[in-house]
Amino acid sequence: MKTLGTHNYYVYILTNRNKTVLYTGVTNNLKDRLYFHRNSDTKNSFTKKYNCFFLVYLEHFQKIQEAIKREKQIKGYSRTKKETLIDNLNPEWHFFNDQFE
Repeated sequence: MKTLGTHNYYVYILTNRNKTVLYTGVTNNLKDRLYFHRNSDTKNSFTKKYNCFFLVYLEHFQKIQEAIKREKQIKGYSRTKKETLIDNLNPEWHFFNDQFE
């Protein structure tokens, strides 16, 4: 049987510069995904429309099914509950982008 290596999946939350909008996503390559959000030519995308490029929250998973389940769970949260998640990990709401660029 083939041995599977460790995989990296991330559930993340982006915000705009004024921290008024939140976007939740999932990816297996956070560096590329952050680049795509900022540089996409897709003008109708949520992140482009609201300038959500700033990473304020992430969770790491080794199984994509768990990451997708968590992403859906967070997307169902109220704004207040999402803010609490961010506050617990990142109380100052620092932008983590430079750690992945």
